[in-house]
Amino acid sequence: MRAIRRLLMFGLGAGCLIAAGLFAPQPAVAAEKYPTRPIHLVAAFPAGGAVDTTARIVADWLSRDLGQQVIVENRAGSGGNLGAAAVINSPPDGYTLLFDAPNNAISASLYKKLPFDFLRDTTPVAGLMLLTNIMVVPPSLPVKTVADFIALAKAKPGELSFASSGNGTSVHLSGELFKLTAGLDIIHVPYRGAAPAYPDLMTGKVHVLFDNLPGSIEFVRSGQLKALGVTVAKRWPGLPDIPAIAETVPGYEAAPWYGISAPKGTPAEVVAILNRSVNSALADPKMQAKLADLGGIPMPMSPAEFGKFVADDTAKWAKVVKAANLSVE
Repeated sequence: MRAIRRLLMFGLGAGCLIAAGLFAPQPAVAAEKYPTRPIHLVAAFPAGGAVDTTARIVADWLSRDLGQQVIVENRAGSGGNLGAAAVINSPPDGYTLLFDAPNNAISASLYKKLPFDFLRDTTPVAGLMLLTNIMVVPPSLPVKTVADFIALAKAKPGELSFASSGNGTSVHLSGELFKLTAGLDIIHVPYRGAAPAYPDLMTGKVHVLFDNLPGSIEFVRSGQLKALGVTVAKRWPGLPDIPAIAETVPGYEAAPWYGISAPKGTPAEVVAILNRSVNSALADPKMQAKLADLGGIPMPMSPAEFGKFVADDTAKWAKVVKAANLSVE
């Protein structure tokens, strides 16, 4: 009987939808046809870094699934805020999207004069994946563990430096949080993305980097860098031999993530199409394998769930920014 009721309700609902469709305004019809032209996915960091690498894998899937080319567009600068601003100021039609990362949550409190409010001015589309940052040092640095690095930094206050992919990135705040919780005096050196920092790191011009795992893992595997720890609370799946920094510095945790947002006002129908496509990708074994190769774990979410996730992360990092007394004009 319950099954019959459900079928009847479905039939009535479908009939209502069909009837409503006969009188729907033209924009809704246009939304049903989305997409009809190429989509631009803005990666707010330079080519070759972790964000760019992952964005291109996701764009390839979306291109095939949606039947329109998804073009990754690199717009680097200001810790990812130039790319965010470009998307926020684009027409809210689903043809310009932002590849989100924790910098979007961090910048809200770190930057004092942003020309936008990320939570207010964007529409959440989908979560992509959870990952970890990894603490890497050049082979020439005489340390083998997180404890060794802390001892060296305390013996040479103000002499060691940590690189980042720019002010306000998870790479930056992972370093600041480490500096704060371990009680260290080390100097922050921001770059325009993580990729440009690697040559200086490998040659010892800077001494440590807390980069997203996809950007560092191949350098670790090839022996070009040494991995000391991961930034999540516990050891990361697939890297059981690399300890969590929290094993040495209790309470330390920085968990990066990726997602997709659109400009505020993007039609709900378009958001639903994109969310379905992304979640289909995350359920696909081949895509899961590609993300696993990058050290990522799929993070399927509804738009509302992803919006809350970003809001919660924004609140978390605001506390760290305040505790570390950080500010960028």
